[in-house]
Amino acid sequence: MTDEADVWKRFTCLLPTADADEVQGCRGIGEQEAGLDLLVGALLKHQVPLSETTRAEISVVAETWGVREAVSPRLLDCPGDGLPAALLLVEGPYTLELIDPKLAGFLLVPWIRCTASGRLLIRAHAEEPWGLSLIPEHYAVLASEQGPSLRLFDSSAAWEALQELAS
Repeated sequence: MTDEADVWKRFTCLLPTADADEVQGCRGIGEQEAGLDLLVGALLKHQVPLSETTRAEISVVAETWGVREAVSPRLLDCPGDGLPAALLLVEGPYTLELIDPKLAGFLLVPWIRCTASGRLLIRAHAEEPWGLSLIPEHYAVLASEQGPSLRLFDSSAAWEALQELAS
């Protein structure tokens, strides 16, 4: 299990002290959504080079707090550090076609790839009249973009899915 306080501390260590204190202050009063917005804004403002693994982890925290869609465009605009990374955020506007009975009926959106194994973490959304449901029904780790699914997680287990992908 991931200790979220340690994760936030690791993220804020990337920032100048004043920005880090402001982000941690938001988290301290239960305003994680605002803290994530400030975090990504400060990373972008200061052009902090991010490892691809850190970028993927920030995306997971943002997903957990329901603000991934709001912060993703700016998160993707943050400069990378150019170093090889274990994880790669591959978020895109497309869905996968996958024949897997466990995921039948869902729109499958690629999210994070493990660079060593080629495995892929996806979000499985219900299809609504307007498109994707806002909150995924499941997360799944796939053996590759073509599948099959190796493990299915419920909608509250984004960190566990990420840990499975990285293991």
